Amino acid sequence: MEKIAADKHVFHKNCFCCKHCNQKLSLRNYTVLYGEFFCMFHYQQLFRKNGNYDEGFGHEQHKKRWVSTTPTSYK
Repeated sequence: MEKIAADKHVFHKNCFCCKHCNQKLSLRNYTVLYGEFFCMFHYQQLFRKNGNYDEGFGHEQHKKRWVSTTPTSYK
């Protein structure tokens, strides 16, 4: 049985697939975001869909998690 190790995970060769289209991936044609593996085509397509890596992949925009450090009043 063949295995592939990518991003600190080990997969059966047949189980290493794109989350979006289930296309078999190889070590030359994959990328990972938030622990999910994608083929390069769908990674780029999902980014272009919303113009950022968070919303395109179903996550809240990172900038919305920033806490405002601007003081509300001065004394």
